[in-house]
This record gives sequence, C-alpha cells and structure tokens, in this order.
Amino acid sequence: MKKNILAISIIALMTVFTACKKGAKNEASTAEAETATATTEAAVKYKAVPGESIIEWKGSKPTGTHIGTVTIESGVISLKNGVVESGNFLIDMKTITVTDLEPGDGKENLEAHLKGTVEGKQDHFFNVKEHPTAYFEVTGVEKVEGKTMLKGNLALKGQKKNIAFPVSVTENGDAVILKSEAFPINRTDWGVNYGSKSIFDDLGDKFINDEIELAITVKATKA
Repeated sequence: MKKNILAISIIALMTVFTACKKGAKNEASTAEAETATATTEAAVKYKAVPGESIIEWKGSKPTGTHIGTVTIESGVISLKNGVVESGNFLIDMKTITVTDLEPGDGKENLEAHLKGTVEGKQDHFFNVKEHPTAYFEVTGVEKVEGKTMLKGNLALKGQKKNIAFPVSVTENGDAVILKSEAFPINRTDWGVNYGSKSIFDDLGDKFINDEIELAITVKATKA
C-alpha cells in the first residue's frame, strides 16, 4: 500500500513538473512571438508631402549653367530606428522648371526644350508627353566613410538604373525630412543624349555636360 502511494506521488510530481516545463516553454514562445511582432511593427511609414518635396537640378555646358526644380508627385518612406528601410517616389516630369531665368528671357524656351514640347525636339531631353513621370524605389542603405548612402533604382525615360547618394534623416514628431547632399548622375545612362560629346564627336565646344547634379528633399508625415 505504501509503495502504491509513493508511486502515485512520484507520478503526480512528474506530471506537475512536466506541466510547469511546458508552461514555461509556451510563455517563452509567446514572449519570442511578441518580440518578433514588436520588431516587425517598429518600422514607421511616412507619406510624402507633394508641395514640399522637390528635386533641385543643375546642368552645365562650357558657356554656363542652368538650375531648376522638378516636383515629387507622391511617395512613401518607411523608417526603422531612424534608418530608411524602404520607400518609393513618383516624380512629375511635367513640372520641370528653370529657376535661373526670368519669364521672357529664355525661361519658357528652355523649359519647353527640356520637356520635349517643341516640334522636332521632343526626344532631345525628357519627352514628357511619352514619359510624364519618373520613379525611384529604395533598394538599400549602407554606411560609406561615415555617410549614409541611400541606394535605389531610378526609372527615367523607360530605362532603369541603380544609383546611390548620401542622405540625412531628421525626425520631428509625426514628420520626417529626408535630404540628400548634391550628387551627380550621368544623363546618357537613361538615353538623354542631346549635346553629349561622349555620344557625338563633332560638337566642338557646343556640348552639354553629361553629368546632371541633383539634390533631393522629401518632407513627409506619418501615413
């Protein structure tokens, strides 16, 4: 009888121990799941403010330079711990503007030439009738010599190339500003070949530099 009671007690203790062990394991699994969920939810999405999100550009040739802007029509950016995790932006190429010339002093002519709205010159530069928008999609972020480099695919005139440029991110409550340093792109990578001495060898000094300098500012608020 005593042996039976002892055996039953041992079985009961083992059952309680096993149950406690399973409970602890389940609690650990639950805690891990909650941690994973918290990590997933850490990314915060922001929506670009079109009126305050622009790209500044500068083009040059032997006789001088021109500067201007183009508007970011829409876009979203996701941040995790202050670092860009993902994002994409739609650029309205119809908003190309020249800011260093006054109306009546060549401003309208240059804007029309860049947009390709002049008969016979549609494809000299950006041909906004056929390609009204450009698109940028973030593909990654890395640190290079202490700078945060934002990498992404820029789709322009039906061609897509990966570019990288230095950026800073400033968070202020429900708003964020992503701002790049000025950086160059080679316009011929997207088939913008007009006046390029690397494409045409008979231009003499009547060429336009292949590099266009860009500076991006995106202002966004929590989506």
